[in-house]
Amino acid sequence: MDTRQTTEEATRATVQEFLTARLGADTARLTEIFADEVDWLLADNPVVPWIRPRATGAECAAQGEELARHTVAEDSRASMDALLVDGTDAVILGHLSGTVSATGKSFEGPFALRLTVEDGRITRHHLYENSLSVARACTPAT
Repeated sequence: MDTRQTTEEATRATVQEFLTARLGADTARLTEIFADEVDWLLADNPVVPWIRPRATGAECAAQGEELARHTVAEDSRASMDALLVDGTDAVILGHLSGTVSATGKSFEGPFALRLTVEDGRITRHHLYENSLSVARACTPAT
């Protein structure tokens, strides 16, 4: 079997485990899937309570819980349009939307998530999203 194919199969399997754990709000499993140290990138946004720097697997896994505490569960949506895998790297393209509990305002937009998987664990998590829409939804009306 081609080594590259084997690597891509392992990457895809880990990403699928990540998605299953994330959708299931399984923070314990996410902590296992993330490496001890993670290259985390999500544009710093001081008005968004769930967006902050993260570096450890436990911090990265907790992001989903923090997001859930600040948004309306029944309004949260995420769809995946594509999953591209190249060696140890994976990119998920999709769309997300939700409503911020404190303001009642909605956010939406496309996203791209770049993950790197090494030895079965996620070592890179770079999320690109419509940060302006999220910030507006977190800002109270004046």
